[in-house]
Amino acid sequence: MARTQQDYDDIPGTFVFDAERSREGFGINMFCMSLMKDGNRKAFKANEAEYLKRFKLTPEQTDAILKRDYNRMLELGGNIYFTAKLGATDGHSFQQLAAMMTGSTQQDYAAMMLGGGRSVEGNRSRSGKVAKASKASAKGPGKAKPKSSGAKSSKAKSNAKSKSKSSAKRK
Repeated sequence: MARTQQDYDDIPGTFVFDAERSREGFGINMFCMSLMKDGNRKAFKANEAEYLKRFKLTPEQTDAILKRDYNRMLELGGNIYFTAKLGATDGHSFQQLAAMMTGSTQQDYAAMMLGGGRSVEGNRSRSGKVAKASKASAKGPGKAKPKSSGAKSSKAKSNAKSKSKSSAKRK
């Protein structure tokens, strides 16, 4: 069954783990979770292809696991935290896996994260589409018509009164 296209599928470098992807990747995730037990890790290391037959995996999922193609595993429904268990079985840290998945060295990945992460420039959508602005936001900041006549709401008035009472008590 083909995956239903979602608006957020257009975000580059991202595979959102939604309900549909979760169902699709159930076998991958159960396999990865099985690696929490030492006996299962040993059985997997002894014969990877044979061990994978225990799980309902598609040929594409099996191939991605055997090739350690983590991005493909995520695309096919793997959860990042579960697939990290496979990486840990291979002796990788979560940071090393993240670096591999972004195509960078661990040092470059760490520097990027310490520098505030990946730039949003060019990372809004794969297709370059820009969401249509709502009428209010199209007017620009501060130019939308107020919802009321300008009077404070009763909740805002109540909050203002309680703030002034508490500041008077402190004096």
